[in-house]
Amino acid sequence: MAAGRTNTGADWWRGGVIYQVYPRSYQDTSGDGIGDLKGITRRLDHIASLGVDAIWLSPFFASPMADMGYDVSDYCDVDPMFGTLADFDALVEKAHELGLKIIIDQVLSHSSDQHPWFKESRSSRDNPKADWYVWADPKRDGTAPNNWLSIFGGPAWEWDGVRKQYYMHNFLASQPDLNFHNPEVQEALLEAVKFWLDRDVDGFRLDTVNFFVHDKHLRDNPPLEPDPDAVGLDAPDVNPYGMQNHLYDKTQPENIDFLKRFRALLDRYEGRTSVGEVGDGARSLKTVANYTSGGDKLHMCYTFDLLSPDFTADHIRRCVIEFQKQVSDGWVCWAFSNHDVHRHVSRFAHNSAEYETVAKLAISILACLRGSICLYQGEELGLPEAELSFEELTDPYGIRFWPAFKGRDGCRTPMVWERQQPNGGFSMAKPWLPVKPEHLAMAADGQAGVEGSVMEHYRAVLAFRKSHAVLFDGDMMFLGGNADLLAFTREKDGEHLVFVFNLTRRPQDYALPEHLADCRPLDAPAMEGTLENRVVSLPPMSGFAGKIGD
Repeated sequence: MAAGRTNTGADWWRGGVIYQVYPRSYQDTSGDGIGDLKGITRRLDHIASLGVDAIWLSPFFASPMADMGYDVSDYCDVDPMFGTLADFDALVEKAHELGLKIIIDQVLSHSSDQHPWFKESRSSRDNPKADWYVWADPKRDGTAPNNWLSIFGGPAWEWDGVRKQYYMHNFLASQPDLNFHNPEVQEALLEAVKFWLDRDVDGFRLDTVNFFVHDKHLRDNPPLEPDPDAVGLDAPDVNPYGMQNHLYDKTQPENIDFLKRFRALLDRYEGRTSVGEVGDGARSLKTVANYTSGGDKLHMCYTFDLLSPDFTADHIRRCVIEFQKQVSDGWVCWAFSNHDVHRHVSRFAHNSAEYETVAKLAISILACLRGSICLYQGEELGLPEAELSFEELTDPYGIRFWPAFKGRDGCRTPMVWERQQPNGGFSMAKPWLPVKPEHLAMAADGQAGVEGSVMEHYRAVLAFRKSHAVLFDGDMMFLGGNADLLAFTREKDGEHLVFVFNLTRRPQDYALPEHLADCRPLDAPAMEGTLENRVVSLPPMSGFAGKIGD
């Protein structure tokens, strides 16, 4: 394992490295072609060897799996597909033995329509849980109560013939939204959170954290006015959801009150953390500021700003500067990939010949930014997006918007462990999503211990990050000069580092400012830039690391 961190304790998450595991696709041990908790436990040594601090587990709760587990039917049990509560406890125990924290997904904004709560709620207008979901009468002409849209297509309202009312769903119709204006709902959800805290989890990733509360008056959203400078998107441009300014269906002020209750519960346990997923278009960074400031709400949030196709110095600089402007005492978690977006190697590379170069450069940049960082399984292998046919899709989002948008299955295909084994060593059975030949060539067993491989580069970069405390939470300041380059300093407690990254496809020179004249090169993984007479010379798609002073 890599050298240990220096900022352990209650603030271990600040500057920490989180590795996301998508349980369906990590390792199958039961022979059904679907990954499971025992499979994750089997592969924990691999995760620990990367030098990460924590694992984020995507949902493994009881679910009909209409949205791959993000439609929960029991918040306090494991779906048999993934194993048992005993399997989960064993996973946590071994992870802790390896020095890894466990963060689990909490899908609180909505449940499955098969959850007992919703079954009772829809049975009548006067049962004890009648107000646990968002119900509304139709307009006089029978149409939906307002113009709110579902991210997965169509109106955000579904008619129910028993209650003769509409219920709200921001996603699938089988994912009804819980009514956070009802205190009983908040209490029930916090009890579910406590259940997992008592099972020794170290933190929570809150799915769609700004979607919890809706406007009580159900006011229509206005159209979105075009903004060429906006860095955040609510949805792909093929989806009309992005045409609205979502003022009323999410990001309501009352959301903050619930987050304070959530944080107060976490603070009763030692060393716990929380990271929220904020999808709020151009307002995302402002929402992050509101949700992470003051030390009484979320510990950190991530947005979709760096999950775009834009891999340029200007875009990264704008995102970080905007965050620094908006957030004074909050914290961000940066990521280039996750289970909801095309893998960043495919987004950023111009062709397949660039995959390895882009994979190495991206993690080098990410590891040097101020904030915590999140990695997604398979990116340590340099996996590109898998190309799937329509017949191979399982994602309802992709099926709905095919062929203009192919959905999220391409980034969710199984992890590849052994090149010569069936399905890359993921499963002896037919996997739930196919393993593509180009992924097999990048399997873990062909990269482990191989100098210059993407996986060994990840290990070296994360070890470098751990060996410099300034990279946990030191100040970050951008340097002027060549706008095509990403040049910045990190400084804390006398340690002063300089980084320059060339994201272009041509060589670049950068003249360090005079106040950095005593900079000298720092030994860092695969930083190919050279320094002479205060001028950093960078090959295409490369970086430079330097140190000021002794």
